[in-house]
Amino acid sequence: MLDTSPLTAAVERFADRLRAAPQSRLQRGAAAEALELARGLAAAAQRLEDPSGAAPARVMPDEGVFVVGDQVAVAGLDLAEALRAAGTGPASAKAPSEVLDEAVALVERAEVRAMR
Repeated sequence: MLDTSPLTAAVERFADRLRAAPQSRLQRGAAAEALELARGLAAAAQRLEDPSGAAPARVMPDEGVFVVGDQVAVAGLDLAEALRAAGTGPASAKAPSEVLDEAVALVERAEVRAMR
């Protein structure tokens, strides 16, 4: 089973920073950056769970600046679970470890951009 702890640690750290961020920072772009990340993580999880693309794509809704921390956490943890389960399902175009590395890098870059 794939160790997804680097992803869960990065996601939780960023989510906690978002939850503690002042409204002004969230409104200046941190929330938009976080929502874009959450949508990307959710899409990656959907691709792992349904490699054929048979199910309709679901998009993370924009629920406002005060919930983006939770959205990042949920999407990141969903992706971590999909990555752990990927070894038991059909093969996808990328290895789960490659998807994991890319996801961790995405989270880290989004955190830097959002919190600068």
